[in-house]
Amino acid sequence: MTPSPRIPSVDALLRDAALAPLLADYGRSSTTAALRQVLDALRAQLRSGTLSAAHTAPAAIAAQVQQALEHRHAPRLKPVFNLTGTVLHTNLGRALLPQEVVASVTQALTCPMNLEYDLEYDLEDGGRGDRDDLVTDLICQLTGAEAATIVNNNAAAVLLTLGALAAGGEVVVSRGELVEIGGAFRIPDIMAQAGCRLIEVGTTNRTHAHDYERAISEHTALLMKVHTSNYAIQGFTTSVTDAEVAALAHTAHLPMVVDLGSGTLVDMAAYGLPPEVTVAQTIASGADVVTFSGDKLLGGPQAGIIVGRKDLIARIKRHPLKRALRVGKLTLAALEATLRLYQHPETLAQRLTTLRLFTRPASAMQAQAHALAPLLQTALGSDWQVTPSPMRSQIGSGALPVDSLDSFGLQLRPASKTASKTASVTQLQERLRRLPRPVIGRAQEGALWLDLRCLEAAEQDVFVAQLPSMPEQT
Repeated sequence: MTPSPRIPSVDALLRDAALAPLLADYGRSSTTAALRQVLDALRAQLRSGTLSAAHTAPAAIAAQVQQALEHRHAPRLKPVFNLTGTVLHTNLGRALLPQEVVASVTQALTCPMNLEYDLEYDLEDGGRGDRDDLVTDLICQLTGAEAATIVNNNAAAVLLTLGALAAGGEVVVSRGELVEIGGAFRIPDIMAQAGCRLIEVGTTNRTHAHDYERAISEHTALLMKVHTSNYAIQGFTTSVTDAEVAALAHTAHLPMVVDLGSGTLVDMAAYGLPPEVTVAQTIASGADVVTFSGDKLLGGPQAGIIVGRKDLIARIKRHPLKRALRVGKLTLAALEATLRLYQHPETLAQRLTTLRLFTRPASAMQAQAHALAPLLQTALGSDWQVTPSPMRSQIGSGALPVDSLDSFGLQLRPASKTASKTASVTQLQERLRRLPRPVIGRAQEGALWLDLRCLEAAEQDVFVAQLPSMPEQT
């Protein structure tokens, strides 16, 4: 009878040279924990009679321990290739930051910063400053607003604004603007959380000026417009402009607030993109307070930016929630560096990553697709047909929902007509996600579409280099 394999003890293995590199890299505590996990699995195999002697050698055990440690210590947040065709993809982190912004954040990470100490105005008394002051002048310069404040995202900006200006009162909003965004953010729910009472006016598709007028009462705290950035109502529609609502509000001595959602600081049409109202235009229309995101069309870090009348911004900043929603030095460093790019409009399309991706010509992506097609075909083999193809990209993150951009990419279709296309595409998506740097595309019309808009030249070599390591189908 062949004797049963013997499993070495924990102490013996920890003294073995095979585990020395792991102890050096991961430390004794982590290595020991992983080792015990591996040995438990080996004992289970021993009891079931499936354990071979080769698996009990110190080198074999060390290999398993290394695999367990690498899995345990691998970062959960990792870079991916966004080939979905959605530039500002919420699930993939929205706006990519330019190198100038990355450098600013890196410096903020490694050095003490004057977060709440104004080096120009606080030198004499050494007093504590307001961290918003680091970016307020820039924001006001770019938007035409009197004042500004920063919170952690636009949902927080809306909540804080309503809580500060309308708690206990009524807020008048068109029924066609009661938006919902991802993560259960609904305008009616936010108003309830802020202590406001929502007054809906008009209908889903048509709202008139007199609807606002009739809704104004002694209980009205403000009139509000919400930019329908993540959907569009088309056909038989009527809406009231920001300027008209602002005039009605001011006649009644009320403030008018606009939630822009994906606010832009520049005229998108100037870059050949679909037009979108700017923050400056909204302020110029008479809006007293405007809220918008920093990480969408603006192309910066996640932040909620509130701009408007000085007295109203002061009230917002005094609200107790402001401290709970404030941003830290990393966000401010990134936001300041992003805003400074806007001071040089002649180079903005090249230096601001978001705008550069928006304006990539389809011809550049077409050439890219033809260069990549044979390489990807080789990696996938004869089971798949890789075809360069025109596509349509989306801006994303609730911006310009019905507009798209001419693009180009690769269609990956099962070569076998008898195979289940849905199953095959799903399996291919899983294989691409298991690459060292996962590739995320979109399933459409029985194929996997890889839109190349967000694959710039600097990243193409990394994409190509990992193709030979394409995982096998499980």
